[in-house]
Amino acid sequence: MKKNEYGEHANLVKKLVSRPPETQKVSTKIQMTDGVLIPRKDDHHVFNSWRLTFIIAAGLLTFLVIFVPTPYRSIFLVVIQGAPTTFQVTIISIIGAIIIGLFVGLGSVAKSYIVNMISGIYVEFIRGIPLLVQLIFIYYAMGRLFRIEGMLAAIAALSICFGAYMGEIVRAGIQAIPKGQMEAAIALGLTRGQAFRYVILPQTIKVILPAIGNEFISMLKDSSLVSTIALTDILRKGREHIARTFLSLETMFVVALVYLLITLILSRLVGILEERLHKNG
Repeated sequence: MKKNEYGEHANLVKKLVSRPPETQKVSTKIQMTDGVLIPRKDDHHVFNSWRLTFIIAAGLLTFLVIFVPTPYRSIFLVVIQGAPTTFQVTIISIIGAIIIGLFVGLGSVAKSYIVNMISGIYVEFIRGIPLLVQLIFIYYAMGRLFRIEGMLAAIAALSICFGAYMGEIVRAGIQAIPKGQMEAAIALGLTRGQAFRYVILPQTIKVILPAIGNEFISMLKDSSLVSTIALTDILRKGREHIARTFLSLETMFVVALVYLLITLILSRLVGILEERLHKNG
């Protein structure tokens, strides 16, 4: 069976199990608590929460850098040097977390009791240990045995920690798809694996995309913990500047504004990606 035929089967499955809008109650989004407000196209308020927060943060940082160069411009120029490390750790880690979460999520809905148990133990074990503890353990304890460097330890800790949460997101997304679609796909001659690949997973991606975006933003903020293992991220640069100048309040204020602006920009990009994905079907 060719790939385009799988696509035709997937569309046929959707038609077979579709119901009228008034009776169909399938969740299309997974709401997360640790997220930011993302403006949508149907929000016609000019000064909504996102825009107002972004204008205040960007305006305040611009004002300080331009009109109060001492000490804020020098602080900003030092702090922003840690942005490449922050983005590098976050982007690589979110890719690792998605890969881990995909296997954990599929394991959580697998028919095998052993696979379900392993996935459940992993999720409960990782979620029960703070990220900072995992980071320190991987860097100091496991680092002695496997000679793990700072960057690798940070990526491993963030991937493993957020992989557990991502697994729950994938599991919830799969379970949000009507069971009738799997049954219809199998009835049309697809194997269970083919049904997952061509029918269930494409729809699951649309369901879990907002949650993945929020996890990405949360990971960006939690990446500040890598400063504890001497990685020169945004927070680490700020702490080094404090050690030289003793301007703790001013430096942490600039660090907070930089993190806030990056978070707001990423939240908007996630919203645009979600809108385009749903628009393209």
